[in-house]
Amino acid sequence: MTTFESNLDQYADLIVKIGVNVQPGQEVFITGSVEMADLVRRVATKAYGVGASNVHVDWIDEALTRLKYENAADDVFTRFPEWESAKRNAFVNNNAVFISIVSSNPDLLKGIDPNRISNFQKASGQGLSEFRRAIQADKVSWTVVAASTESWAVKVFPDVAPQQAVDQLWEAIFQSVRLHAPDPVKAWEEHNATLHQKSDILNENHFHKLHYRAPGTDLTVELPEKHVWVAASSTNANQVPFMANMPTEEVFTVPQKTGVDGYVSSTKPLSHGGNIIDGFRLEFEKGRIVKVEAKQGQEILERLVSTDEGSHYLGEVALVPHQSPISQSNILFLNTLFDENASNHLAIGSGYAFNVQGGKSMSAEELAQSGVNASIMHVDFMIGSAEMDIDGVRKDGSVVPIFRQGNWAI
Repeated sequence: MTTFESNLDQYADLIVKIGVNVQPGQEVFITGSVEMADLVRRVATKAYGVGASNVHVDWIDEALTRLKYENAADDVFTRFPEWESAKRNAFVNNNAVFISIVSSNPDLLKGIDPNRISNFQKASGQGLSEFRRAIQADKVSWTVVAASTESWAVKVFPDVAPQQAVDQLWEAIFQSVRLHAPDPVKAWEEHNATLHQKSDILNENHFHKLHYRAPGTDLTVELPEKHVWVAASSTNANQVPFMANMPTEEVFTVPQKTGVDGYVSSTKPLSHGGNIIDGFRLEFEKGRIVKVEAKQGQEILERLVSTDEGSHYLGEVALVPHQSPISQSNILFLNTLFDENASNHLAIGSGYAFNVQGGKSMSAEELAQSGVNASIMHVDFMIGSAEMDIDGVRKDGSVVPIFRQGNWAI
């Protein structure tokens, strides 16, 4: 086995044991590209090795995806197959674990009619609403990880030969998931504990508001009375721990839906719907996005915000220090899984049920009453920088520095 094959094998082991923590007798649902078949097969092998009863794979072929957007009938993009929804819901009801291996080309749908992209995002969002609620309430274990493919790698490392770019991206992925630590599993346990220390401090302070200040940003975010800061690992309905994102450097909670005021500017490009949105600014009044501006991808951003009523509001506020390993790598991944873990970020759309006390067992109505936004969208965008200060404001008006010059101050 070559060094790369050994690394890939160890990576698959981390995904199964730390990412979704497969239990004996569980089913495993994997989503991955045909280009990463080797990794998918290794993950399946590791899953069966710890006792998985069945491994199901949903394959993605980007070439076919592009062909579909270019040639399929218009009405195809306005409906989502019921059998696709039923399939995922059946796996949820059977307590399966879900592994999503991302590697998409940031420009996959560049030049495609924005109506087609927007229509399918709405249709799939509605069709997968039950599945999304299960994921956002941690009913089942799930994780999002990445794999290097040429279409993505050449965007990240445009100045080298394609194969060298693929190799460099693989190495960056391995570094980000602590694969080269003497004991990667132990390294993840220690990292998890460090992030939970920060979430514990924030929960103890129970801030009423956060105030963000940076060039192009002056934003106040109110937090729900019962908000909960969460970090790294979660537990599913059966109290089995899992790691929803690998890598992860964030500590996050949910904003009060109607409690966001001011303006905020992006600090990294956003890859969304097979297109890049960059240099954008959002203005908020009582939680609602009232103005959007973008130097690139204006129409895509406008359509994103207009997807449904909930996409006019925020669903997540996440803190990531500028000195995080991914940030310090100085690599722009053009992939939210990585770029959000290099920067403070917010999310347009739905909030996570587990970010309020008792939220995992709340109905949609109860979550709304607790201030949690609902939407068929959840799109993270990056706002952090070395120039960002964040204050925590208590109900009595007292102020506590949380971030100074992009890094933890609490």
